[in-house]
Amino acid sequence: MQYAAHRSRSRVRTTALVLSVAAAGAVALSGCAKGEQHVGAAAPPAPQDAFARRAAQVVQDWPKVSPVPGRQEALLPLAGADRPQGSGVREITVTVGHSACDAHFGARSLESKDLVVVSGWGKKKSAKGMCTEQLATDKVKVRLKSPLAGRKIVDAATGKQLLKG
Repeated sequence: MQYAAHRSRSRVRTTALVLSVAAAGAVALSGCAKGEQHVGAAAPPAPQDAFARRAAQVVQDWPKVSPVPGRQEALLPLAGADRPQGSGVREITVTVGHSACDAHFGARSLESKDLVVVSGWGKKKSAKGMCTEQLATDKVKVRLKSPLAGRKIVDAATGKQLLKG
């Protein structure tokens, strides 16, 4: 009788061990996520846009930066920048040169430790109809994440320094 009880306990232990190893394997395979996992169901990360790629290149190559060839809606050259007044400035004003046919225009920035890379952008009203293609300039305010604090303001399209902060 003792032999049968010992054999029964041994089977119970073996079964418990197998179940705990299987459960641990299932947890390891499922990861730490709660709920269902869908492998490959999410969209791939969006590629960087033209401005983000160019601004990263300007930061990397500074101060030896070549201008971008041609006109690109996401990389319009700046006609200038106003000198910021006061310390702790978190906003700069740049002059964007855009087409008179642009329905919308503005400026974007990318900040690094030493530089604030800025570019103008424009969107045409419509591909239909005539446009004089004349240059218009407008001042645009760009809000900074951190104070300018001595960083250089650089035009992304031309690679030239506009102001020294």
